[in-house]
Amino acid sequence: MDLGYEGRRALIVGGSYGIGKATAALMGAEGADVLIASRSADNLAEAADGIAATGAERPATLVCDVTQPNAGHTLAAAALERWDGLDLLVTAVGGSIRSSFEDLTDEDWLNNYTFNILSTVRAIRALLPALEKGDCPAIVTLGAAASKMPYQHQIVSNVHKAGLLGLTKTLAAELADRGIRVNCVAPGRTLTPLWTRRADKMASEQGRTRDDILGDFSKDIPLNRFASAEEVATMVVWLASPRASYVTGQTVNVDGGIARGLL
Repeated sequence: MDLGYEGRRALIVGGSYGIGKATAALMGAEGADVLIASRSADNLAEAADGIAATGAERPATLVCDVTQPNAGHTLAAAALERWDGLDLLVTAVGGSIRSSFEDLTDEDWLNNYTFNILSTVRAIRALLPALEKGDCPAIVTLGAAASKMPYQHQIVSNVHKAGLLGLTKTLAAELADRGIRVNCVAPGRTLTPLWTRRADKMASEQGRTRDDILGDFSKDIPLNRFASAEEVATMVVWLASPRASYVTGQTVNVDGGIARGLL
């Protein structure tokens, strides 16, 4: 199936690792002109080299810390300097704090809010003028299955990722008359560097192997394994494509069935 990516202009915020990097690689392989943004120049260079090694066009890179107030303007300036408009925006940023509720400070809540919600708000707000000039423009945010099935001891990200769903649904309605679609992909447990580092730390503390730890965390997933970043990115790429032209305001779980709710 031709997804219609040839010549499309795509900005991936958080594109230097994990699902963002996999998304950039797949979009590039489909023929998109890709710009990836991250706060680490070293990570960006490594990601761009890795994507090019797959046979996709080497993406352009932009150093940008999305937790900073001027991040949206930095992203918009870079996009408009490279192109005269923007077709696709993917915000693949966010994280969690594993802690009990009582141990969390106001600073923990505010910092995670900035990372999980405000970074995406700033990016979308600043890039709307560029997207309005785009061809079949689309925004895809990266949420989490935890927004529909909250995990214990991850209350901060549970709350903020649920807020991201609300942002996606509301923006989809507000931006529909401008021809901009907005959707969210909600991954479950995915084998990204974040998870491998966490598993390695737990394995070291418990005198076990990474595979043992990942196996334990796979037991409550109906498919009995973690996703690959590419499996999640495939859904992102489809939702952002013209093939999904009648889909907006949706949050699609790619979670191996771990979230059991009907909605």
